[in-house]
Amino acid sequence: MKKSFQDIINQNVPVLVDFYADWCGPCKSMAPILKQLKSELKDGISIIKINVDNNQSIAAKYQVQGVPTFIIFKNGKQTWRQSGMQSVAQLKQALQQ
Repeated sequence: MKKSFQDIINQNVPVLVDFYADWCGPCKSMAPILKQLKSELKDGISIIKINVDNNQSIAAKYQVQGVPTFIIFKNGKQTWRQSGMQSVAQLKQALQQ
């Protein structure tokens, strides 16, 4: 069964949503950073990637204009968002807010 976006962001752990596009260079550069973040925080975070070209309704709902855009949800509520490249340190800080 495929989970809805709402189900995904309602997890007990913070959910980092990466809005990206296949044609976006900075989005590709974020891949190892997100991988490192996941390896450091393990089960303390859920990271999901949303391709804006394939999921235009979700991108529109959250008014994603540029990619990459990162949004953190805790228990379904948006707690942080930022566009552009992020470092592991910046993302960790945002997750701890």
